Amino acid sequence: MGLLIYLVFLTEFNDVAQYIWGNSFGKRKISPTVSPNKTVAGFLGGVLTTTALAVILAPFLTPLVQYEAVGAGLLIGLSGFVGEVTISALKRDIGVQDSGSLLPSHGGILDRLDSLTYTAPLFFHYVFFLHY
Repeated sequence: MGLLIYLVFLTEFNDVAQYIWGNSFGKRKISPTVSPNKTVAGFLGGVLTTTALAVILAPFLTPLVQYEAVGAGLLIGLSGFVGEVTISALKRDIGVQDSGSLLPSHGGILDRLDSLTYTAPLFFHYVFFLHY
């Protein structure tokens, strides 16, 4: 149960951290044609913040030691970004941008799952390889 909470919380936190860092400090676009609001500062700030939080939470929720938690944070931060951009590109190709209006400025409730499509299987294999 702790691993699932760890994965989902860090994935969602990564999305929010990238949004906050990007709005606060972002100037240079990282993927202007696919996701015009994503910035280099948002990406880097989100990944670093998520990695720090992964290290802090790991002893309470996972069997990961500190260096493994750093790897998990980097994995979740990087793959969460890739998942979000990939699903955004897919949605642009089929002509759907927002999946709802329940979460304003976040594109809808289903957009919270974009990052998880990449982070969940990668994190599963990461933990399985290290501990099971």
